[in-house]
Amino acid sequence: MAVVFSSEEHEWHFNPAQCRYALGMEDGTIPDSDITASSAWSDSTEAKHGRLSTGEGDGAWCPAGAVFPSGSEYLQVDLHKLHFLALVGTQGRHADGHGQEFARSYRLRYSRDGVKWITWKDRWGQEVVSGNENTYDIVLKDLGPPIVARMVRFYPLADRVMSVCLRVELYGCLWNDGLKAYTAPVGHVMQLPGMSVYLNDSTYDGSTEQGMQFGGLGQLCDGVLGGDDFIQTKELRVWPGYDYLGWSREALGQGSVDIEFHFEKLRVFHHMQVHSNNRHTQGVRVFSKVECLFKPGLLQPWSSPALTLPVPLEDLKDPSSRPISLPLGGQPAQILRCKFYFADRWLLISEISFLSGRDSLVFSAVTPRAGLPVAKDDSSNTAILIGCLVGIILLLLAVIAVILWRQYWKKILGKVSGHTDVYLGQFIHEAFVLLTKCLEHPQAFLRFLEAEGEYQEPSALLRPRDHRDSTSNVPHYAEADIVSLQGVSGNNTYAVPALASSSPGADSAPLPELPRQCLIFKEKLGEGQFGEVHLCEIENPQDLPNLEFPFNVRKGRPLLVAVKILRPDASKNARNDFLKEVKILSRLKDPNIIRLLGVCVSSDPLCMVTEYMECGDLNQYLSHRALLDKTGPSHNTPTISYPALISMASQIASGMKFLSSLNFVHRDLATRNCLDRGGERHIKIADFGMSRNLYAGDYYRIQGRAVLPIRWMAWECILMGKFTTASDVWAFGVTLWEMLSVCQEQPYSNLTDEQVIDNAGEFFRDQGRQVYLSRPAVCPQGLYELMLSCWKRDCKVRPSFAYIHSFLTEDAMNMV
Repeated sequence: MAVVFSSEEHEWHFNPAQCRYALGMEDGTIPDSDITASSAWSDSTEAKHGRLSTGEGDGAWCPAGAVFPSGSEYLQVDLHKLHFLALVGTQGRHADGHGQEFARSYRLRYSRDGVKWITWKDRWGQEVVSGNENTYDIVLKDLGPPIVARMVRFYPLADRVMSVCLRVELYGCLWNDGLKAYTAPVGHVMQLPGMSVYLNDSTYDGSTEQGMQFGGLGQLCDGVLGGDDFIQTKELRVWPGYDYLGWSREALGQGSVDIEFHFEKLRVFHHMQVHSNNRHTQGVRVFSKVECLFKPGLLQPWSSPALTLPVPLEDLKDPSSRPISLPLGGQPAQILRCKFYFADRWLLISEISFLSGRDSLVFSAVTPRAGLPVAKDDSSNTAILIGCLVGIILLLLAVIAVILWRQYWKKILGKVSGHTDVYLGQFIHEAFVLLTKCLEHPQAFLRFLEAEGEYQEPSALLRPRDHRDSTSNVPHYAEADIVSLQGVSGNNTYAVPALASSSPGADSAPLPELPRQCLIFKEKLGEGQFGEVHLCEIENPQDLPNLEFPFNVRKGRPLLVAVKILRPDASKNARNDFLKEVKILSRLKDPNIIRLLGVCVSSDPLCMVTEYMECGDLNQYLSHRALLDKTGPSHNTPTISYPALISMASQIASGMKFLSSLNFVHRDLATRNCLDRGGERHIKIADFGMSRNLYAGDYYRIQGRAVLPIRWMAWECILMGKFTTASDVWAFGVTLWEMLSVCQEQPYSNLTDEQVIDNAGEFFRDQGRQVYLSRPAVCPQGLYELMLSCWKRDCKVRPSFAYIHSFLTEDAMNMV
């Protein structure tokens, strides 16, 4: 195993600048049950009303009594998982101008386990955070240092006894590293001519005893990398050496620095990255070697022997700081203890991060779930990886042979399409996806390779009526003339057909160029790798005669639009894909497809303007509603009826029927990607979901590259990267399940992402062990059978969208 030096940080290194998203107080992602308080003045000012920018109840959380300077009243938010918190927002009680209460300052306390609570302090030891000056403005405060926590409490303060009210939001992201504490020796002070360099862990939030810091987190995991000169700091108004934690060999009295890392749960460790200073002209060098021990649990023994990784110091003549990547060999552990050996008088480290994961094979042995087989490690990972590589090579050779044979006969028949490179690239990409799965889950992939490679007929789970109707002449498993196109809205990749001008709906008329000044920014909906999506308003759309209105707009009523913006520094390929996306989307004109209204392409940044629905996406619309019971409405929760749900589903099926008629494969059909216009219940299919942080948990990231909605994907998409109209049918079945469950939970919520991938393997093997989504309580058996037919193993026998639409419009209503 080789130690890797790099002048650049690895893509898996945590970047705090990309971790500043609202976590769900304002938009309701955090449920009322996770917002509690020490007390409340009344039911209308209880904890659930403490959401930023919302005005339900009496407009905020207000404690039962007046707040004293000591600040014992609190508002608590439980995030259930560890999160990295970068900033917080606060607001007073406005209540349409009637509110007079706000908090001029507050304290924060946080906990990683719900037992031990820590008071947040800034870099200079101050606990009090300045708050609001009026009842309506939102005040955002950067947390320096940031917080890693599961629970957060806001304690409003007052300089005298007075009434206060509070609304809050948390900003950050999920703490995927899983590290909950590390133990290390206290840092030392380096004496240089004319100055002292303090190399202590000043933001450590644990305890300190007898020269050791334990039970907390600090600067080794805050995402800030120190520079080449350890005296210089990235943070203003701090002391020299602030960016590093450093130890002197002489002061420590031993030849190594021992650091112990404690994680939330058992993980599989692939690499550790240590960012170290190497100013050897001042007696500072990176460590000469590292020895690591692994412990699966608190009461279990350490691994033996230790993993030893020497660092070739002859490669480190350059005095610049650098990340050093140390391979950990896929060891499972919950606790790591690493000895870093001195190579000179001083050792300075600014950051330690891990490439690890909750491996499905390890966890199936620890916490098996019913219905899923438990994997047994009956061979070494080395042999498995070799088998994977051999299998991939053979697969590539077979694919190339098939492609060349196809092209040979196409040339003979005079039907060559010119897409040889596209087909080859697509198949190589699929093979690369398989190789990635092999490296991530070698045991599971070995079982996949050992299984029979040909499609088999699925088990006879049900016998619905013959749905292979003759109303559509479109090939159901259509792959011809499909190319990949990177979507600008986020990380989505469209499967785009080569639409002919004579195709239905393929109107090639140029889109109108809209003046940029007519777009009034409202809010940022999301962002992706190449661009951003903004919600904008056009105040007087009638003044733009060339605007393609999707519906009649009343005079004086502004028009909400979504604007996809390509970043000005985007690559040439991204710009070309943007213009291709414009061309494709301009041809999709259907009542149930979001319509492209205009463009701004005469200058940078390039923009495309699409319609937007007032009620937002269908997931948010339904998740705030209860299904209307035959006994009538209950409490004050908005309701929705079964016929309304079927009507919405029918509209989605209609839109997908149109797309499938053009061989257009959506690849990300879900309620988050369907927009709703409220009272008219007019549903349109869009593609904004992936760009929104609100739905980050719906997507599975493969080693920082592909981002996939695996809980909505057919088994052939997950295992082979094969997206077709038939895989869209599978996703529609999951979307229908979401709707009939009123979007109260994720699909397969009882399975981890890794178990969802394993379940796809069970569909491939078809040995009766695959897990299906259960029938929602409101769903009639006949409609559930339609869902099951969407999840057929053999894609060729899944229903067409024409049949689904016919079923929902004619038959489903009679099943109530």
